[in-house]
Amino acid sequence: MRVADSLDRPLRALRVSVTDRCNFRCPYCMPRERCADQHPFLDRGQVLSFEEIERLVRVFVGLGVEKVRLTGGEPLLRHDLPSLVRRLRTIQGLRELTLTTNGVLLDDLAKPLRTAGLDRLTVSLDSLDPARFASLSDSQIPVERVLAGIEAARAAGFSPIKLNCVVQRGQNEAEILALADFAREQDHSLRFIEFMDVGTGNGWQLDRVVPAAEVARVLASRWPLEPVRRDCPNCVAQHWRYLDGHGEVGLIASITEPFCQGCDRARLSAKGTLYTCLFASEGLDLKTFLRTGASDTDLKAMVESRWRRREDRYSECRTNATTPRPKVEMFQMGG
Repeated sequence: MRVADSLDRPLRALRVSVTDRCNFRCPYCMPRERCADQHPFLDRGQVLSFEEIERLVRVFVGLGVEKVRLTGGEPLLRHDLPSLVRRLRTIQGLRELTLTTNGVLLDDLAKPLRTAGLDRLTVSLDSLDPARFASLSDSQIPVERVLAGIEAARAAGFSPIKLNCVVQRGQNEAEILALADFAREQDHSLRFIEFMDVGTGNGWQLDRVVPAAEVARVLASRWPLEPVRRDCPNCVAQHWRYLDGHGEVGLIASITEPFCQGCDRARLSAKGTLYTCLFASEGLDLKTFLRTGASDTDLKAMVESRWRRREDRYSECRTNATTPRPKVEMFQMGG
């Protein structure tokens, strides 16, 4: 079944947050001044159970979703996550099941996740420098833990591993070449992401955005590149190929070159709220309907109705007037 929104964008991808908790306090996502260690995160009864997640994913797949990405918070903090992967792998029509993580717990979980049926992994890596990594993650966990997790994932059979780096002016733009060199040598797939004004607590300012075009110029100064043209209207990344044959790099220009017209993603928060945009101010509470006896047919009708009314295109409409508006924090909706 194909469901399209008011701008004729189909529903093909779903991001499912399994927890709002994280072992990092990255300022662009979960700044410590807003999320101290005693922050009132959701308790067990407030988050969707694995059974509820499976049921809702089946509803979304019935509406055309082919790709599901598990997110957080930090999803590996959710107890027994491989069992959720096994559940979701039984859903007919689900073509791709992936996960985004900070990598800290992959040492123990990479192999169980692969065995359970997870297709691909994305690891956030904003710096290779120990001091800068500590600052950017606002954590005592060393970058070596993340690198060890990446190696564990490779040993478990995840290849290539996708690495995400959020580039911020005055923070880590000096590491563009070092990160690219690491990814090239290790055969990882690296994506540089422009710093986005997600939520309201990350101190976003336009002058802290390093444009994707600038990142491309920096990379090309070391390794000649050529653009890769792909027939993929919903791709969020611009792909560039290294002419020396050492793979590709992706650039996500959500600020300087918005791609709202191709966005086919819905987001389901850990507490069961449906969001139709990363920059949403509000969502649809599916958990209440789920727990008060709504049938799958009812849930499907709710999701379909909400998607058909969808008209989100925040990044294309971003102005100085829109950026301060209330928005749901990224760790609450699942990135």
